[in-house]
Amino acid sequence: MPYESVERLREQMQEQHPTVTENGELSGLTGLQVGSTDRPSGLTVQRTLFAAPSPLVSDDMYASVKGSAARSRAGIQLGPRGSVETNTYFGRFPASYWQRWTTVTEVAFVAEVEGRGDVEIVATDYEGRRRTVATARVDATSGTTQLVRIPARIDRFVDGGALFARLRAGGAGLTVHHAEWTVPFEGRLRPASVVICTFNRADDCVATLTAMADDPIALLDVDTVYVVDQGTDRVDSRAGFQHVRELLGSKLVYLNQPNLGGAGGFTRGLFEVHDVRGQDHANVIFMDDDVLCEPEAVVRMNTFANLTTEPAIVGAQMLYLLHPDRVHVGAEAADLQRLEAGLPVKDALANRNAIKNKQDFRVDAAYNGWWSCLIPSEIVASVGYPLPVFFQWDDIEFGYRSRAQGFATVTLPGAAVWHADFAWKDWDEWHRYFNLRNAMITAALHIDVDSKALAAQLRTDLFRYLVSMQYGMAFTLIKAIEDFLRGPEFLKDGGVEAAAAIRRDRSDYGETIRHPANDVPGLRPADMTIHPAASTPKQSLMWAILAKRALGQWRGRVIGHPVAVPAEDAHWWHVSLFSHVVVTDSSQEGVRVRRRDKALARTLLVRGLRALRRLRREMPDVAGTYRDAMPELTSRENWARLYGR
Repeated sequence: MPYESVERLREQMQEQHPTVTENGELSGLTGLQVGSTDRPSGLTVQRTLFAAPSPLVSDDMYASVKGSAARSRAGIQLGPRGSVETNTYFGRFPASYWQRWTTVTEVAFVAEVEGRGDVEIVATDYEGRRRTVATARVDATSGTTQLVRIPARIDRFVDGGALFARLRAGGAGLTVHHAEWTVPFEGRLRPASVVICTFNRADDCVATLTAMADDPIALLDVDTVYVVDQGTDRVDSRAGFQHVRELLGSKLVYLNQPNLGGAGGFTRGLFEVHDVRGQDHANVIFMDDDVLCEPEAVVRMNTFANLTTEPAIVGAQMLYLLHPDRVHVGAEAADLQRLEAGLPVKDALANRNAIKNKQDFRVDAAYNGWWSCLIPSEIVASVGYPLPVFFQWDDIEFGYRSRAQGFATVTLPGAAVWHADFAWKDWDEWHRYFNLRNAMITAALHIDVDSKALAAQLRTDLFRYLVSMQYGMAFTLIKAIEDFLRGPEFLKDGGVEAAAAIRRDRSDYGETIRHPANDVPGLRPADMTIHPAASTPKQSLMWAILAKRALGQWRGRVIGHPVAVPAEDAHWWHVSLFSHVVVTDSSQEGVRVRRRDKALARTLLVRGLRALRRLRREMPDVAGTYRDAMPELTSRENWARLYGR
């Protein structure tokens, strides 16, 4: 390293590490303050919280403590020689994302303290290696509260890394209140609106509303909270809703409409915001009704979106509700050709413990799920409204459409809500129809689909469903293909007909019905023995095994007596060895009963192969009709018609 570079690095280190003079004053760091409690100007972009909003969640997601300590949401009291570190999921400041996507070049850690101790600001790089960037000693032992403000540059985080605070108490302990990260900012934040779409989850929706209403600081920059109720069990029938209405006052807007799925519910919020604000800019934050809400996510998404260099979709991450310390995925993308969604991008955490693992690499998302996601209104003005596809893949399609027109999606670490674990939702459900059909629509809109490869892939899925006696799933796949080939005219009602039809038709297939594990129709517990699966066959042998299983099912050369198979062993190559199987549902709430039916399998096979031949032949032309219809389908006028406006 050249001599000049070494000297410049030494100067920078001296600038970032203040010293303490004999009278206890700090020197050596521009902008660092320890003294009065008058808070300096700046925009709070992230609060440092020390405890979770629910006893279901470990406080270690927020701060890591050594020694004795008493926590609250907004503060912590450390015992003598105790310490607290915010190198945690919710405690880290995602410096890499701020350097990449915003104009901000400096952030400050600000806190009110009582007692004597040390404060350090520590940075990580993209490999997680730590470096201390600023230190300060505080002395507030006279019974008064003093303010600490420690700035840090956001200048060495392009590929990854974060900032966090470490506070160590002296012999008399240290108390910290109202710690936060602030950035320079003048003016007023652009307004934000929260939209909660709900369908017959009145109690869940009230719980989410209550969590937000109980944190008024998080809602300071929120103008409106829309509740779009599409159910028959209305949210406003609950006593808790009246309490929330009193707390939120004029901010709360309650709307009731027919069920148009998640697409129709969330889009109603976009529609209303544009209707009220005209051409004004606004951030619209989607929030699922059945989440465990962390209101701080609203603060972090909204302030970040206000400071991006260009409008961007800003998404919160999903944590698992049943396993609250696990992150679903750090950032995700889809394989449109293979109709696969939720794929972790390279270097992203996926289904990992968020207490033990940190996301140091910056990872760029292709889209963000709408469990909690911010969409700036000018993106809607540019790319149009979401597709009226009822639900499933509406968020993916909108993300890919926005990216195609130059608007990125940023999945912001440390902004998150807890949502039901996807792995505990059974794949064999009516919503699989929308997953398949809408995936094909999305692919048709955004890539040149290889219809031959797609038909071959779906044909394999069809065979696997049939040999494993999932006749309802086979029907669902076939129906999705057939309805996709009907073209965009089928979307005119927003998916109402399709939702009713797939639920009705699937009820004809017995294995789609879930039963209590201790009350299986026609069987007693002693009638079934558990048959776990053997080791997974080699990939190179899968086609040969599929052919063998199909022949065995066709000829009836399978084990005839009833067996029980755990959910983790319910692979097609195992279940297809039997003719009567009781399979544990992925939800662990009951079981499904599959029985061999050769005639039904033959009927579905013929119908499925016919649909696949059509898909292979007609895909290019059908894709063209969807692309031609896109402007009208995503127009405000089309949604106004669906809303009866």
